Amino acid sequence: MNRVLCSTGALIGRPNGRDFTLLEKFVPQLRCDGLELLMYDTWYDKIPALRSFIKGLAMPVYIFHLEKSIGELISYRKLNDALEKMELNCSLAKEMGAEKLVLHLWNGIISDKNIDYNIECYKYLEEIAHKHSLVLTVENVVCGNSDPWHHLCTLAGRYPSIKFTFDTKMADFHKQLDLIYDPKYRHVVDNFAHLHVNDRLGEYKDWSNLKVLHVGDGSVDFDRFFEFIKKTGYKGDFTTEATSFDQTGAVNIEKVNQTIDKIRRYVTS
Repeated sequence: MNRVLCSTGALIGRPNGRDFTLLEKFVPQLRCDGLELLMYDTWYDKIPALRSFIKGLAMPVYIFHLEKSIGELISYRKLNDALEKMELNCSLAKEMGAEKLVLHLWNGIISDKNIDYNIECYKYLEEIAHKHSLVLTVENVVCGNSDPWHHLCTLAGRYPSIKFTFDTKMADFHKQLDLIYDPKYRHVVDNFAHLHVNDRLGEYKDWSNLKVLHVGDGSVDFDRFFEFIKKTGYKGDFTTEATSFDQTGAVNIEKVNQTIDKIRRYVTS
């Protein structure tokens, strides 16, 4: 069954104080099958409250998006700090009932500057995830130096059983979405275990256009994308991460639900 999920990051951000308790109001209004929880770095001192709150929600957390600084710390060669955070994140994800993890193996201003080291250290992150019986997936995060598809190919060659989260917006940023349709990259596509279905506007590596848009509000060709994904036999989840709050923090739930419905129509048609 292909589930359609909503990222908590679509609902909670800086404008509304990254207040996870807002989910109590939002969740009953959502038409999705579950949540992808985005872990923020400002939540570490609130973990007991976060743990208790999420367990009480009336909607399951199927995907746990690891706090983004883990890969960034590795890039700065602060491996022990990264592994400590990985352990904490995995423990929390397991307690919440999550099945899969989304990892930014490279992130931030340093991005993929030291990518060979990050790729080497992936094995330590995977060991921790495996210990907690969680599936670790690496996302095709935008890059400052090289490009995400190159890194996914390198990872697939180094770790043949690795799993990926593929983000349509991230791919479009580097104008790499068409690469998934090339048969020579089928070994990478076959390792897709999760999909972030996001839209965007902007040219190649247009850093001024990083906003995550709702499906249909940008330039991504979703007709072709979903037609292809269905042909691959993909069985994983689809998550919308489209930013749905304004500068005041107010959330447009109806817009979120329209996107969820649109993705579901693509998936089931």
